Amino acid sequence: MKTIRLSILIVLALTAAAAVAQQATKHVLSREELDKATPTEFFFRGQKAPVQLRNGVGFQLADSKMTLAALVDASGYATSVQQKYQGMLITENKLNIGGTDLTPGEYGFGFTADGNFVVMDVANNDLLSTAFQTDHEMKRPVPLKLIEDGDGYKLYEGRKWVSIKVQ
Repeated sequence: MKTIRLSILIVLALTAAAAVAQQATKHVLSREELDKATPTEFFFRGQKAPVQLRNGVGFQLADSKMTLAALVDASGYATSVQQKYQGMLITENKLNIGGTDLTPGEYGFGFTADGNFVVMDVANNDLLSTAFQTDHEMKRPVPLKLIEDGDGYKLYEGRKWVSIKVQ
């Protein structure tokens, strides 16, 4: 009888451990995860732009919802669009970027010459604009980077960055 009880406890413990292992945890996405989740093209302002998968970042929450960002090749767009459209942002989460709320959806984004981070809907209408910060101490800036920052994230384009928090 003790052997049966011990066996049942071991099976229950292993089942519980397997269930915990299968649950998603909050984390910055790996290159492999990004390659699986990020689209190769992004529709914006009536055109499809190739997504630069090598310049993609993202995170996943414990509920498995993701937020992805990647730079795009906007060379086929009008100069006025190119000046503010540098990347795509897809989020399954409500975000707060630099103090402004953004609902789940697909967006274009850019770090503009006048010091702002701009998020636009796919028709190129501005939805939010917030001042970006500059990290002058960064040793090796890269085209796009995401790092955890307390309860949120910092999205970097080179030395420029904005704060992202999940709502």
